[in-house]
Amino acid sequence: MIVVDTNLLAYLYLRSEYSERADEAFLKDPNWVAPLLWRSEFLNVLTACLRRGIVNFELAIEIMGEAELLMEGGEYSVGSLDVLKLAAQSRCSAYDCEFVALARELNIPLVTTDKQILSDFPETAVGLDAFGR
Repeated sequence: MIVVDTNLLAYLYLRSEYSERADEAFLKDPNWVAPLLWRSEFLNVLTACLRRGIVNFELAIEIMGEAELLMEGGEYSVGSLDVLKLAAQSRCSAYDCEFVALARELNIPLVTTDKQILSDFPETAVGLDAFGR
């Protein structure tokens, strides 16, 4: 089991330079979990793709449905105090710290491409390139 950030989910469903690595990470460990926040962030990514013409409305609905199925049973609430403590001791946003807090709570790695998270939380976060291999 691994915590994945929203970017990793996006790479899985929206083809990019990181998609091959995301596929490898999924094959290595398909048990992905995330804080409930992933839904809002992922919807924001899909909205940006809609507005740029990368996906149409029907495809956005399909992608969201597939992502929800993947994450079913793997969505968690995280404690606000834990998130605030992590945000106070780092340069990461509170949003990013939700993923870090969940990884720490479950004692599993957070797989990400976010350089700030990787820099501020090296004991919790692992880069996508390093994990996928």
